[in-house]
Amino acid sequence: MKTKTLKAHEITRDWFIADAAGKTLGRFSSEVAQILRGKHKPTFSPHLNMGDFVVVVNAEKITVSGNKETKKEYFKHSGYPGATTFTDFQQMMKTHPDRIITSAVKGMLPKNRLGRQLMSHLKVYAGEEHPHAAQNPKPLEI
Repeated sequence: MKTKTLKAHEITRDWFIADAAGKTLGRFSSEVAQILRGKHKPTFSPHLNMGDFVVVVNAEKITVSGNKETKKEYFKHSGYPGATTFTDFQQMMKTHPDRIITSAVKGMLPKNRLGRQLMSHLKVYAGEEHPHAAQNPKPLEI
């Protein structure tokens, strides 16, 4: 019995559009990460970039459970000594709501070259509009 391995030209990638309005951050992000990774395909290989493109709209309407809205913090360091910055969830929601979903999905992907490739397939927008209408994205039910 032989194992068939897909080659780069045999991989097909679709475009999906996911609406984040009213969804819980963690559950929504894990579903998006699985689509990016390609785990929904029967030909999944963990070492290949087989995932699809995902366009997330309405990132500003995502919700979190419990008291994460006041307690959750985002860490940033510039590389200089003493240059640590913490931003809370509410401030991040006001300034950059797209980074909330991006950082949640990034934490659920591999921490290597493959994970960085997969992150380039994620497009997150705060509002309804997105510039990917030409790709005819299919709606993703989460």
